[in-house]
Amino acid sequence: MKVDIKDLQGNAKEAIELKFPLITNRKGLQAVHEVVTAYRAAQRSGTACTKTMGEVAGTGKKPWRQKGTGRARAGSFQSPLWRGGGVVFGPKPRDFTKKVNKKTKRLALQKAISDRLSAGEVIVVDEIKLQNPKTKEFLALLKNLNLTSDLLVVVDKPDDKLILATRNIPDLEVVDAATVNVYQILLHEKILFSKPGFELFEKRLIE
Repeated sequence: MKVDIKDLQGNAKEAIELKFPLITNRKGLQAVHEVVTAYRAAQRSGTACTKTMGEVAGTGKKPWRQKGTGRARAGSFQSPLWRGGGVVFGPKPRDFTKKVNKKTKRLALQKAISDRLSAGEVIVVDEIKLQNPKTKEFLALLKNLNLTSDLLVVVDKPDDKLILATRNIPDLEVVDAATVNVYQILLHEKILFSKPGFELFEKRLIE
């Protein structure tokens, strides 16, 4: 399959052959599921914490004597049955990360980009370069390419002008090709690659 390279005016300049085979069948769906699940799990802070009976501050004195009061027996002010007492089987800080091996990650990445390419949702331009760090200038670029702001912009190395021009645009994310992940590729309506960014991304799929 060939991908058209456009200029910033939206005109096709050349076409390049993909260096990796597109996945057009159901292969890789499980890998995508595992990688996205692992990514979302890693975003969880895992900081919820409750105190057990032994961790609640308080005296060790028995609330009242064992017999003769007419009340139920009580041995501790920190009892889980009491207000302010410990929590039984409550949450503790934990790590939610899941391990995914390298081959599974690569297969998931290849499946995700294959589906987006087949759907015509990937645009590659020769370069993404701004004269000024202005949001207005970048929005004009999107208009030339007939793109909305629900966009993933993938470049080889984000520069300061691009970051400043895009940081106030909702639903738009700028990432470098070396770290873009499956979740990001699936999240946005369209994906805009710079040519150097696309070439760097391809290397991750064939190495």
